[in-house]
Amino acid sequence: MPRPQRAERFDPAEVCVVHVIQRCVRRAFLAGVDRETGVDYSFRKEWIRRRMESLASVFAVDVLSYAVMSNHIHQILRNRPDVCAAWSDEEVAIRWLRVFPGRRLEEHLAEPTENDVMMLCGDKERLAEIRRRLSDISWFMRALAEPIARMANKQDDCTGRFWEGRFKCQRIVDEAGLLACSMYVDLNPVRAAMADSPDHSPNTSGYDRIEAERGKQIPAAAFDLRPIPTEEAGHQIRETPVDQLRKKRIAKKANPTGKRIRRDQWLAPLPLNPSILADEPQVHSAGFRSSDRGFLSVEWSDYKRLLRWTAKQTVDGVASKVPRKLSATLQSLGIDASMWRDLVWNWQKYFGKTSCVGAPDSLKQHAEQSGLRHHRGQASARACFA
Repeated sequence: MPRPQRAERFDPAEVCVVHVIQRCVRRAFLAGVDRETGVDYSFRKEWIRRRMESLASVFAVDVLSYAVMSNHIHQILRNRPDVCAAWSDEEVAIRWLRVFPGRRLEEHLAEPTENDVMMLCGDKERLAEIRRRLSDISWFMRALAEPIARMANKQDDCTGRFWEGRFKCQRIVDEAGLLACSMYVDLNPVRAAMADSPDHSPNTSGYDRIEAERGKQIPAAAFDLRPIPTEEAGHQIRETPVDQLRKKRIAKKANPTGKRIRRDQWLAPLPLNPSILADEPQVHSAGFRSSDRGFLSVEWSDYKRLLRWTAKQTVDGVASKVPRKLSATLQSLGIDASMWRDLVWNWQKYFGKTSCVGAPDSLKQHAEQSGLRHHRGQASARACFA
């Protein structure tokens, strides 16, 4: 069966959740310790994390979970066309110009101005296309991958690909699949024997949430969503030497808004709020993420406990019994608690080659809605679900 096209897995005009994988070229350790030369490129993981944080502040895409590894990254993303529809034309314009200014920054060091925003707002056809792109996961990944490749190539004084190709993705069709996939993503460093617990797994969403609970704060990488006055921009270009403008831009890039935030504040909240209607956009107003909607009907304390318990089940076939409360949570989602460890640790066995993730009944329903007979892997996943 041929691999389904991305257009068959998610639609920018429809809210959907997608597990995304992006690999380095030849699966080389271009963001870790190079096995051949011994050079440590681990600092590039923070490049990737900060770029994700920046994009989360402008795109109508929620980052639910992520893990940056030495030669690939995992993300669980949820596009939000409903949030994008709630933004004003001016908000859409400045968000787009922050990521795609449409000019070479080395030649024009001024930031987007009020005049730039007004000109873009005047082109209604162009603005409608931009609004669609801001809720498109493909454009989010494009804006993430391309700058990282340029930065790495400039540092290595070389040309060519940094990433293997376009990202691969899986549609997540129910909460059971989302919980299992999120746990799999958060535990990637533990599965790769790079850490012994999620508490010691930097560059993962699980680590960010744990550190935030302990009060950890970081300088925000969110874009400044205020255009500068046109006259002020012209004055800066005329009166300030280019070297000073460049230094000023580099300094601002480290913390564009000058704010400090909780380490997980740019991520989507984990628990759903049952008192809020499902179709309510819950637009985020502080400028660090697109919305305040959670994604699991599980409290953070229970998720953290299950995450730590699952991380300890390192020996295949020797998993201890799932604690009663956690077992009840899994069973409420239709997951066989006795198979939970196997589902997360042997994810590739069940969902490694599938285009959709979820319980068998949900996969069957989604296949029928998509005009398919079934999804690949639908039968093998049945063993893990009640």
